[in-house]
This record gives sequence, structure tokens and C-alpha cells, in this order.
Amino acid sequence: MGPTPRRTRRWRWASLFGATALAVTAGGALACPAGAAGANVDFATHCIPPAVSGLPPIDGTTTASVSVDNTKPKVGDTVTVTYTVVTPAAGNPTDLALPADIMTPTGKVALGGAQTGSVTVAGPKKNTPVPGKAPFPSFSMTGTFTVTKAGQITLSPGDYNIHTSYILELDTPCTVTSPPAPTSETVTATDGTPANTRAISLGSASGDPGAAVTVSGTNFTPGASVTLAGRSGTTQTADTATVTANAQGSFSGSLVVNDKTTTGVVAYEGASWTTDKGAGPAAYVVNDTTPVPPGSQKLTTTVKAGTLSMSQAGDAVALSAVDFGKGGASTGALRTVTVKDYRGGPAGWSLTGKVTDFTGPGARIDAGKLSWTPACATKAGSPSTCKAGSAGAVGLTGATLASTPDGTVTGGEFTVDAGLSLDVPAFTPPGAYSGVLTLTLT
Repeated sequence: MGPTPRRTRRWRWASLFGATALAVTAGGALACPAGAAGANVDFATHCIPPAVSGLPPIDGTTTASVSVDNTKPKVGDTVTVTYTVVTPAAGNPTDLALPADIMTPTGKVALGGAQTGSVTVAGPKKNTPVPGKAPFPSFSMTGTFTVTKAGQITLSPGDYNIHTSYILELDTPCTVTSPPAPTSETVTATDGTPANTRAISLGSASGDPGAAVTVSGTNFTPGASVTLAGRSGTTQTADTATVTANAQGSFSGSLVVNDKTTTGVVAYEGASWTTDKGAGPAAYVVNDTTPVPPGSQKLTTTVKAGTLSMSQAGDAVALSAVDFGKGGASTGALRTVTVKDYRGGPAGWSLTGKVTDFTGPGARIDAGKLSWTPACATKAGSPSTCKAGSAGAVGLTGATLASTPDGTVTGGEFTVDAGLSLDVPAFTPPGAYSGVLTLTLT
């Protein structure tokens, strides 16, 4: 009787590996909410199961879509891409159920047209249990790319890989048989104002009154006259110097800093500092060298700068249902966002949001149909005061949810909310519709 249990155990483990490999080849069982989808496209897929499974390659058809958060970006904009496998190439071929949260997908989205290359995308390690002989649900992966050229840019589903963490760590690569796959989404990029990439660095972060600090700059206009200046908060001090950028737009100059209230150093082209032709401020502190009187002791302490961060009370909002044939406002409330600004510098912050189209069974609701009514509260004692954004449409291009202004001293803690309302057309096909609202804190 001894050998029989061992054979049974080996057979069960082999079956387990085989089921996992086929499940992975199908694209994984990731039950992610559907985002805004581009056109669904079909393409032949060649998947190689892990060697431990003993299974041959699997050739099948994948149905997928690619979507973006902005279909009309400008050169220099960052576009968020979502790659969704709508219908995997295969289902679970065995009676063995697969457990939850074992599969992590990664992949590529192919760019074509005005801009070529690929976008790396990745999805969360999250899937529901998959019963034996059951089809696999869709899964989504996201990534970003920066627009570098104006014109129409096409996006097509590319290769993907599923990593499984179940008994063993396994990978199953799936490739597009005849790349590129059909185009799923197209964006039209336009020329925008060139991004300001000017930057400066300092030879030291502090010095005694009257000491010179070395200021180095890059990406300025070649041959331009550049002013170096001290800053006290947002106000320029009397400490200035002038340098000339070389043929590569770089420079290295010296600035004598006398003002004891100096908090930073800036560099700029033109008559005064502007966000499009300036760089900095780079932090700089003037040491207090005031002599200590006889019989006295000089006491010092340090206040460390923190970070700018935000957190959310949740990542899902269920809007109210509307009736087919009537449509109207589907309402809800944004999950509360808490912003903490512990940087201690002169800069304020801005919290913006943009939303994808809402997609569902055979239809989509335009992103411009979502509007919000922002609200913002400032915690007592905060140096800055939060200002809520204007009520109105959110849309693909986005809108401001809340902000604080620049100031001599900024910071604090803030809570941000918003009432949400989606204007659903009267005869939108029945079913569940979902979109993704992305918040960005800068």
C-alpha cells in the first residue's frame, strides 16, 4: 500500500501544475474593474506554458482593447494607457479550481504612426477564484508614455506575460503571432508649449554671510544671459549675478549671498523669473554667525522638511442607478482625499483630476458627462488655506479639485471632497458602466 499514496500525490501535483499553466496561458483570472475601452480587437496569440507543466505551446485568439486617459494630448504630456484582455485565449480545462490572488500580468502596448515604440504596462496581483472548467474573466494592465511628436499615434495590444505565485513561481509568456496586432485606439497629439527643462544645482546648501556659492545650470537657451539671484520665500533679494550659457545651454557661475533671510537660489532668462524661462529655487541657507556675548550660550535646533502626500478613504465609488428610457443624474460622492504638505517651502500644491469614458455593455458614456462640486477644508493651524476648485465638468482633459497658493511659508493638512454627478443619456443600454477617475497631486 506504500507506493500508491506517493503515485497519487505525484499525479495531483502534476495536475495542479498543468491547470495553473493553462490558466495562465489564457491570460489570468484577474477580476479588475473595466476601464474606458478602445475598440475590441482580435489577434492570434502564441503562449508557452512553464516547462514544469509538460504542456505544449498553446495557439489561440485573444480579444483585447487599449484605452488612454487623454485622446488629444499635447507634445510633452504624459498619457496613461490601459491594456485590457477582454476575452482570454482559453479557459480552465480541468476540474481543479484555482485560488484567488495568484496571478500578476505585465505586457507591452505597441505605438505606431507619428510616434513609435512600446509602452510597458503592469497589472495588480488580484484575481477571484476560478472554478474548474470555467472561463477566465478579463484583466487590465496600465502604464504611461510621454508624447514626443505631433500627429496621430496608434496603440495596439502587444505581448504579455503572466507570473503565478502558486506552489511555484512560474512565468508564461504570450506573444502576438503576427505583430503588430490591430489598432485598438488612436490619439491625436498637437504641438504644445515646449516643456521647461531648465535646471540648476548648487555647490553647497549653506554658507556664511558674504560667501560665494557655485550655481550650475543646464538646458538654458544657448548663448543666453542668465541671472542668478537669491530668494527669501517668494521674494527676490538684492543678491544677484549674471552668467552666459554656453553653446550647449549650460553654465557655471558664482553668486555671493549676503542676505541672512535667503531660503533659495534661482536662475532665469529675461528681466525677471518666470515659470517658463526660470529654474529653481534650489534650497540655500545662510549660517547665523552672530557672535555669542560673554556669559551666554547659543542654542540651535533643526526642523526637518517632510513631503507632499495624499491618501484616499477608498478607491471605489458606487453612483446611484438611473432608469432606462429616462436617464438623468447618477450621483455619488468622491472618497475623501487627505493632503499633507510637510515640505516647509514656499510652494503651494494643486490636486487635479481627469476621468475616462464610462464603458458598459455595448456602449459608452462620454467622460464629459461627469461633473463635480469640489469642497476643501483646512486643518486648524495650517499655514496654507485650501481653496476648492470650480464646480463643473471633469472630462478627459481634467479639472482642478483643490489647491493652495505659493507663499513665504506654506504647508498643513487638508481634506478634499466632491459631489459627483454623471449625466446618463436616456436610452443608454441597461447594465453596469465604469470609468476611472485619476487624481494627480503636484
